[in-house]
Amino acid sequence: MNRRQILQSALAMGVAPLAASLSARGALAADKPEVVLVNWGGMAVDVFQKAFADPYNAKGGNMVIDGSGPVNGKILTMVQANDVTWDICDAGVTTLADLGPKGALQPINYDIVDKSKVVGGMAYDLGVANYFFSSVMAWDSAKVEGTPTPADFFDTKKYPGRRMIRKDSQAMLELALLADGVAPEDLYPLDVERAFAKFDSIRDDLLFWTSGSQSQSLLRDGECVMGFLWSTRANMLDKETGGRIKYTFNKGLLQPGLWVVPKNNPAGDEAFHAIASMQNPEEQVYVLEQMGNGPANPAAADMVPEKLRSANPASPENREVQAVLNADWYIENHRETYQAFLDRIAL
Repeated sequence: MNRRQILQSALAMGVAPLAASLSARGALAADKPEVVLVNWGGMAVDVFQKAFADPYNAKGGNMVIDGSGPVNGKILTMVQANDVTWDICDAGVTTLADLGPKGALQPINYDIVDKSKVVGGMAYDLGVANYFFSSVMAWDSAKVEGTPTPADFFDTKKYPGRRMIRKDSQAMLELALLADGVAPEDLYPLDVERAFAKFDSIRDDLLFWTSGSQSQSLLRDGECVMGFLWSTRANMLDKETGGRIKYTFNKGLLQPGLWVVPKNNPAGDEAFHAIASMQNPEEQVYVLEQMGNGPANPAAADMVPEKLRSANPASPENREVQAVLNADWYIENHRETYQAFLDRIAL
């Protein structure tokens, strides 16, 4: 079965109907190869359609947004089965760590993709930054008086109540170490055991989230009084609750969202032309306006409206108070550390 047939079959079975129907229409529409970009669904489907697909298609391209979620295991299965249906995946540094050593990703073609349109240090061999987000601390101001510090996250006597963290070592270890007094410039290599011990100190008060929507509901519904979560979700909570849920970039962790291309993707090099199109700074500012993801193109900095700068994780004032994720450390250590984290919280 070719890609179009697979997506049509998925539609018939009720799987990813939006992606399948859009793909079927797109396959009939353009001379260029169809480029399927897969993201994590929800409002990101419509936002990516307007920000990236529509401008690319207006220039003669044929991009389709699939919101079914580019899980690392699914990318690997497609590659190993030689049955790849995706061309561009909305991924992160752990995707490089998990799939790079297994040969499941195409090197980014920087003869097509422009490195000068990426913040320095965020154009990797197997992935290129498309936006920024942060992992930050948020709190329920109805239950927490004043402005807590990240260190207060671990002080349940001063601020009683449950805390939440992601059920994943990425960023959670860094936030624990930053809260424990480690300077951003001294963060890597991570002192994993020190971070584990920090979480052990409040283990009985910890809740774990596995999705962005779950992190929102745990804070919004009062299940916890503080949490470590993505800045995009914290920003949504701030708006949803009329400012009841507050957050800070102080001692947060700035992270890149990456475009990655599965090995043997059907559209071939057209995927890189699509990525190059998505480096347009105006389009990236639109994503910030809609979702809170910071632009990766340095040229976008002066285009960000004043009212959005405080919510932009990559703005100079916010970068100043954060650490930046070290991709090299993750590529070397993520798989082992992630499993050790899961084992530790299961005790």
